[in-house]
Amino acid sequence: MLKLNLPLYKFKIKINEQGKKLIFDEVRKKYVTLTPEEWVRQNFLKYLIIEKKYPKTLISVEMQLYLNNRSKRSDIVVFNQNAKPKLIVECKSTKVAINNKVFDQIKDYNIKLRVDFLIVTNGLKHFCCKIDYENNKCIFMKNIPSYKLLKNR
Repeated sequence: MLKLNLPLYKFKIKINEQGKKLIFDEVRKKYVTLTPEEWVRQNFLKYLIIEKKYPKTLISVEMQLYLNNRSKRSDIVVFNQNAKPKLIVECKSTKVAINNKVFDQIKDYNIKLRVDFLIVTNGLKHFCCKIDYENNKCIFMKNIPSYKLLKNR
């Protein structure tokens, strides 16, 4: 798979009976089909867990949400110890440009979750913003917050 703008991590990868590549998701504790978007998601999960010290037990992958009576799935949602959502990550394939459409998608998820931070990544570029609900704006950050910063909010 393509080298991403993240540290290199080791993964459990296998090929199933139909010849499809599967990657082990440590959060969901199962093998999932290795698509270009899944490659980005799995690498970003490792980054959050290893580099930023996010507890696996407080992360949900492909969490189902209902918006306007339609079922959606958020790539990554991180909670605090009180089960309050604090951060959403939207992952895209490296071939997908990060644009307003991608930000609109994650903003829609946030209508339901009302988190403090939003992250959009295609594995090559990562954008993180802190939500300022009082002033109704997004403040872009230079760095992705560690879990310590996240849980203290």
